[in-house]
Amino acid sequence: MTYVAKRTKGTAGAPLFLTFHGTGGNEAQFHGFAEQLAPQAHVTSPRGDVSEHGALRYFRRTGEGVYDMEDLAARTTAMAAFIKDEIAQTGATRTIGLGYSNGANILAAVALEHPDLVDDLILMHPLIPWSPAPQAGLAGRRILITAGQRDPICPASLTQSFVEYLRAQGAEVSVHWHSGGHGIEQSEIDAIAGFLGG
Repeated sequence: MTYVAKRTKGTAGAPLFLTFHGTGGNEAQFHGFAEQLAPQAHVTSPRGDVSEHGALRYFRRTGEGVYDMEDLAARTTAMAAFIKDEIAQTGATRTIGLGYSNGANILAAVALEHPDLVDDLILMHPLIPWSPAPQAGLAGRRILITAGQRDPICPASLTQSFVEYLRAQGAEVSVHWHSGGHGIEQSEIDAIAGFLGG
């Protein structure tokens, strides 16, 4: 499985920084942001290969918040293989992943199945509407979740449930809430910079 992707070559020994766009975005959505956050890093931003009425996504859904779980499983396996290849090609010993909305969901899905692939996860407005199986491999993983208290797409209660699940697996979870909805606020950007700088 191969994805169209935007890549920036980093310095030797630098981390690999992966970015995953939201529905309707593309590989450029967070690529420059990652370059700013980690100037030396190798940055790889794959483009979602599912079209929903012309909007790019990483997996299919049948409605708002209703996922095609079979498709998600297949595409999670494909994305994990893609990430493994990028790690091998860059020689990075540390991997950072940042995803927004649908991009956060594919990144989370990969972490739930292959927790060894990405060391630090930034999940912006994730929506995990199922109960994940226990995953001991998440222990010690650093995870930042950013969310809106009035997000109509990712209800705060589901975000909180996912946070509690991750903490129960032993992950080191930080959460940043803003008072708005599904949009990205400046306070989230600041929280992400702090998470990576800390």
